[in-house]
Amino acid sequence: MPTPTKGPRLGGGPAHERLMLANLAAALFEHKRITTTVTKAKRLKPYAERLVTFAKRGDLASRRRVLGLISNKGVVHELFTDIAQAVENRDGGYTRITKIGNRKGDNAPMAVIELVLEPVSAKQAVVAEATSAAKRDADKKEAAAAPAAETEVAETEAAPEAEAAEAPKAEAAETEEAPAAEEAAEKPAAEEKDAK
Repeated sequence: MPTPTKGPRLGGGPAHERLMLANLAAALFEHKRITTTVTKAKRLKPYAERLVTFAKRGDLASRRRVLGLISNKGVVHELFTDIAQAVENRDGGYTRITKIGNRKGDNAPMAVIELVLEPVSAKQAVVAEATSAAKRDADKKEAAAAPAAETEVAETEAAPEAEAAEAPKAEAAETEEAPAAEEAAEKPAAEEKDAK
């Protein structure tokens, strides 16, 4: 749900603001684009997109929620039949705000807010598919890395045990090699004595 704005509300009171947003949304869904002030357009955007999301669900409960906000049944019918089908492949971003300059009388900044009814281009679909594929691959690598990390941990735990088992063998080999080395050292010394 959109974050409530701080400060003064559109139209003075909260009830007036709710009615104003509902009427702006009804006009937007009826005409597909409207010209209003930038402030009203920015406040209308999340409101209208939320209603379009309800329309995409298409169930009776969603229709009743939208009818609770917009009283014009013809507009709600158009929203649920035409607009929802036009944006069924789009994941959000159903509206577009374009600033058009200032109003002549009071110099208020104006904007056009319109529904984005163009189909999602093939390029965008390919990019979205590639992104999801890359995400799946990354998840698979993480899943594969987790068991590998567990085996590495098991191997590192087994390594000290193996080293502990090899240590007595190494000491025994050193003790066997030490007399052999002493004998080898004595043999050349004995040969030198014999040679003299």
